[in-house]
Amino acid sequence: MTTPGERRRQAVALAYQENDRAPRVVAKGYGDLAERIMAEAHRQGIYVHDAPELVALLMQLDLDAEIPPGLYQIVAELLVWVFELSEEGLSHREMPE
Repeated sequence: MTTPGERRRQAVALAYQENDRAPRVVAKGYGDLAERIMAEAHRQGIYVHDAPELVALLMQLDLDAEIPPGLYQIVAELLVWVFELSEEGLSHREMPE
């Protein structure tokens, strides 16, 4: 239950396949479902970014819908951020101790 002024947690999962024109919404939800989406992302080693304004826009899309062209730039920036994090993680794992 949320209190007045408290927003329910939201989560949207995007996926991109080589033949797709744009990333697609593959999961979305509020509250407990949002928590499960984020927990699964963490379990799978997928980085989670907290961007409430972007999530609110993505929540309006249907499941399996491609993101609209107006969101390409911000999603591309997030994908670069994820790539850089994963590259940084790989380089730290490969460094001898």
